[in-house]
Amino acid sequence: MDATKGSKTRLSIIIPILNEETLLPELYSRLKQVLNSLSIAHEIIFVDDGSEDSSYPFLQSLAEKDSDVKVLRLSRNFGHQVAITAGMDYSQGEAVVIMDGDLQDPPELIPTLLEKWNEGFEVVYAIRKKRKGEKLFKLFTAYFFYRIIRKITKIQIPSDTGDFRLMSRKAMNELLKMRERHRLIRGMVSWVGYKQTGVEYERDERFAGKTKFSWFKMAQFALDGITSFSNVPLKMATYLGFLVSFLSLIKIIELSVNYFYKSYVPGWASIMVAVLFLGGVQLITIGIIGEYIGRIHEEVKNRPLYLVDEEINFKKNLVP
Repeated sequence: MDATKGSKTRLSIIIPILNEETLLPELYSRLKQVLNSLSIAHEIIFVDDGSEDSSYPFLQSLAEKDSDVKVLRLSRNFGHQVAITAGMDYSQGEAVVIMDGDLQDPPELIPTLLEKWNEGFEVVYAIRKKRKGEKLFKLFTAYFFYRIIRKITKIQIPSDTGDFRLMSRKAMNELLKMRERHRLIRGMVSWVGYKQTGVEYERDERFAGKTKFSWFKMAQFALDGITSFSNVPLKMATYLGFLVSFLSLIKIIELSVNYFYKSYVPGWASIMVAVLFLGGVQLITIGIIGEYIGRIHEEVKNRPLYLVDEEINFKKNLVP
């Protein structure tokens, strides 16, 4: 299907927003320029994920002037991945592009994503060939995160990719059947499968403002990704338990030999080392198990992923 002809083909752009008042005008301007050049029926879905600045009033004014702009305001901050899910739930396009609202994902790449879709690919993901303005530590951790998760999971998440991608309606409908709370959408898209390809781009510096991803959030994001797609940490806890048991057996044999040869000198140091070592192993193991149990607890409560406070320019209400 040709995405550049007629009004039958619709393109949805989903952009989660959290306190981005300083860059929204530039984002909208560049995005509309690209979309108008494509001559394609489109909708731009901004998902306000609990902004506390003037982002939502600005989006309201945009929606009043441009009927192609649609706005979801969530009742509070539910997180980046859930905000993307909300936008997907409300989207109507035959092709859906997900992109961040900080202009590090350039709107000018959308035509290239559409070209690949026209070639028959159900998913087209953007590969970060170069990441401008990011610190060495973040580059280092991101590099190893993708490669570690590829090693310990059964799915192949493309390296150096984010959520910037295009999905066909077919692929996205299957993705939306997955309603888990701890979400790694780039991993879920890989799990769905279908015909996928990537296109390279240079990721720009943030246009304005500060990143909303703290080190704690990034660590939690990585943990969600690992626990959602792998049980390797549980296996590692088991292996660690066997290792400690083996070392303990060796120590028991050593103490027994020393006792019979009457060369055993009682002391608290060896006892304290053993107790602290075993206690540490037990706490690590309990912590790993606890992470998985905590996620099971979140799932069985079966709460909605998000709540919508207001919606603008949507023709009908959709229930998440």
